[in-house]
Amino acid sequence: MVDLNFKKLGGLIPVIAQDYRTNEVLMMAYMNREAWELTTKTGYAHYWSRSRNRLWKKGETSGNLQEVKEIRLDCDSDCALIKVHQIGDAACHTGYRSCFYKLVADGNIKINGQKVFDPEQKYRGEK
Repeated sequence: MVDLNFKKLGGLIPVIAQDYRTNEVLMMAYMNREAWELTTKTGYAHYWSRSRNRLWKKGETSGNLQEVKEIRLDCDSDCALIKVHQIGDAACHTGYRSCFYKLVADGNIKINGQKVFDPEQKYRGEK
């Protein structure tokens, strides 16, 4: 059994989701112990939503699931990198493929990507 350190962030660990084929960083989220156990048991990413204060399966509303292909832990076992097969249009709830679509250049933020779906249509008020 894998023993993760959930103590440092009040029961959470940060998790980076990365495309397993392209290595594109898709998103960053948090897992609690239950999300971790569901992820490892089902093979699909589950996270803890700090804003909704609840567990969620990535893609449960949008259909943009993340099938886990590989999991790596940092040296302290308090942060995870999951390599995923991103099923569906995007990982980002704002409509972009990656949550990291904002580029800081010359002291300004520039959009570096195109929306692949309209979040208002996909979520209909649920995020």
